[in-house]
Amino acid sequence: MTAALLLAALSMGFLGSPHCLGMCGGLVTAFGLSMKDASPNKRRALVATYHLGRLSSYAFLGLIAGFIGTTALAPFMTDNHLPRILLGLVLLFVGMTMLGAPFLSKLEKLGMRFWQALAPLRQKVFPLTTFPRALAAGLLWGFLPCGLVYGALLMAVVGHSAPTGAALMFVFGLGTLPMLVATHSTVSWLRHHIGRLRLRQMNGALMMLSGVAVIAVPLAMSGMHGGHGHGGHAAMMADEGAAMHMTHDQHNMSEMSHSDMTHAEMNHDAMDADAMHDMHSTHDMAMMDDTDTQHAH
Repeated sequence: MTAALLLAALSMGFLGSPHCLGMCGGLVTAFGLSMKDASPNKRRALVATYHLGRLSSYAFLGLIAGFIGTTALAPFMTDNHLPRILLGLVLLFVGMTMLGAPFLSKLEKLGMRFWQALAPLRQKVFPLTTFPRALAAGLLWGFLPCGLVYGALLMAVVGHSAPTGAALMFVFGLGTLPMLVATHSTVSWLRHHIGRLRLRQMNGALMMLSGVAVIAVPLAMSGMHGGHGHGGHAAMMADEGAAMHMTHDQHNMSEMSHSDMTHAEMNHDAMDADAMHDMHSTHDMAMMDDTDTQHAH
């Protein structure tokens, strides 16, 4: 299941990246202008550094989301089906947002307030002439309000562990990289084909179908096994009762056999005592006859 979630996060990031370009395009342009005096090699290294900072922020947010999921939702996870139901609902929700449902617009507005509060820190990292500045810029960039990021965080909440949540968000960020680091011509090509083929909508529909499957299939299988399980339990109880009865009978038969053997041994001992008594009596009589014969002579 974790591998399937990682694949869903990766495709979500890649196919939703045109939306990321619309949200982050101005920021990427500002970063590029601040590095215009750097050599080509250093510019590429600075770009890799601030993207590393962005993915690190995503992973940190995923770690927190996963921790919240494992602690806040732990009391409700006593039912074995509830984690799958929650995961299926999240996939349905994220799929609908990728289809254009404005569920997270209010959350984006709240995130914008926090982003504006970070403005003094963002101004201090410009220009991106050093690697620490580029890393700090990327770390701040990870908090840019984005509905797609919030949808991925919901997946991290139901990822069953904090490390899984961090991995989901990191992989999601990897999916957004091609659109954000590509050249202008490549970006135009990607945006054209993703839009023309409606790949984002197709991915949203696929995630919704996956959510339905995650919810319905285990419940259906549980219902099937539940019916058989009740009959099987009754049969097991009957078999255990029969086995106990047979064991009791065998125990009684064993005791009876032991008693019979004891009585037989007692009779054998009695017979041996009688035989010994007869032998002694015969011996005594013979001795008496010998004595009488001697006296007669």
